[in-house]
Amino acid sequence: MRKRWRACVVLLAIQFSGVAVAQRVVTESGTITGISEGGLSVYKGVPFAAPPVGDLRWRPPAPVAPWIGARKADAFAPACMQVGVSMPGETPPVVSEDCLYLNIWTPAKKKTAHEGLPVIVWIYGGGYINGSASMPLYWGDRLAHKGVIVVTIAYRIGPLGFLAHPELTRESPHHSSGNYGLMDQIAALEWIHRNIAAFGGDPKNVTIAGQSSGGMSVSILMASPLAKGLFHRAIGESGGLFEPLQIAPKYLLANAEHDGEKYAASLSAASLQELRRVPASQLTGNAGGICHPVIEPYVLPVSPYDAFASGQQNDVPLLLGSNADEARALVDVTQVKAATFASDIEHSFGALPPPLIVAYAYATDQEAKQARLHLERDLRFGWDMWAWARLQAGTGKSSVFYYSFTQPPPFPVGSVYEGWGASHFAELWYVFDHLDQEPWHWSAADRKVAEEMSSYWVNFAKSGNPNGSGLPAWPAFTNTDSNIIYLGDPTTIGGVANINSLKIFDSVYTAVRGTQFAAR
Repeated sequence: MRKRWRACVVLLAIQFSGVAVAQRVVTESGTITGISEGGLSVYKGVPFAAPPVGDLRWRPPAPVAPWIGARKADAFAPACMQVGVSMPGETPPVVSEDCLYLNIWTPAKKKTAHEGLPVIVWIYGGGYINGSASMPLYWGDRLAHKGVIVVTIAYRIGPLGFLAHPELTRESPHHSSGNYGLMDQIAALEWIHRNIAAFGGDPKNVTIAGQSSGGMSVSILMASPLAKGLFHRAIGESGGLFEPLQIAPKYLLANAEHDGEKYAASLSAASLQELRRVPASQLTGNAGGICHPVIEPYVLPVSPYDAFASGQQNDVPLLLGSNADEARALVDVTQVKAATFASDIEHSFGALPPPLIVAYAYATDQEAKQARLHLERDLRFGWDMWAWARLQAGTGKSSVFYYSFTQPPPFPVGSVYEGWGASHFAELWYVFDHLDQEPWHWSAADRKVAEEMSSYWVNFAKSGNPNGSGLPAWPAFTNTDSNIIYLGDPTTIGGVANINSLKIFDSVYTAVRGTQFAAR
């Protein structure tokens, strides 16, 4: 009787507090309590690694220290150190060097046991210099209502996540440095593998998904031997890492170490010990280019292209694609002129092979603006996604599902998004079914696309195949028929768009791969 009375007091306290507490979950480090929201249990700010501060700065993520009693998981943790935002219009996040936490949305457990649910692990984008696991657009509530668990994970970015340096390489038992942010992603996947069953998830059915640099991370995780067995499906949105290293020699460890030495000198840090004492607020942003993955012996022994081409990738079903107007969100073309088109390109990227310029014909200033947008779309995203699809279809045994997103959101006139169309970022509102997070004039067609895309993504996480009842059929991509789905109003099936330009990119890159590495 006394136990019942105590239970009633606890229930009343919860009700009067205005916050319903989710069921307690016992993790390997201790018990946590989340919150109950709309039929879901939500756990925010769950630590998956020790704070990477002090002597743990620029080291692989360390285990979480256990705690006694129940730890509240009802508030998001700060994002990793950064300046600016990953998406225009985003509210800048609170930041801290102590940032290795994840968030979980799961259908509330019933009194009877249920089978493990599929798990989607979201890896944010932001060019490896921005991004947050708690950004509202990435919340997993709508997808969780469709029968999956959604986990958003944090990882170190900028120089705190990707600094390579000879002293770091010497102190490493793996004779490598850089890629600390990728190690964080792998540590989060390892934590999920060990703990997600306690939340109702199936550790043998984990899908990694990411957009932009998050998509690049997915391609890297498919290539990394450290990530083998930690995921079973992969989704890459507008981001992959497949260009020839000959045009990106800074990704090689020795060159990245050299850049790291120059960066340390710019901070007046004469030793690694001094670097670890630099305030974290000074270690953000592009940092002279210290914001990219590194080809090194431990996490990424070979480039993703070489891993896939030789059949060494973690072979899992793959869903990937990009957007029809990617570059509109990233490139200002208002000053582009036909007369200076080629020189402007050289100023931005250096001297590109002439066939790439010729592939994007123009005569007038307006045509030059479109040519620049199309070139940047294919250079940044289009070719990578096409190459990734072809490589997996060629050397892998698992299915590939390839999309092009064509639906232009109703971006308001006068907003930062005006005129962007189906740009970089645009698919995210539809994938997460979060149209109502923005007070824009969403049409019935927009809502249909959001329902279809979120269902495709969830179906893929459940079975490795996006198809399902009531959805337009989505055929697998093969190197024989090259069918892709065009996600928009209407949804259609066709061949790869702007294929002739992509083939020119491909021939140029193939020729470049046969050359010696560029001198630095």
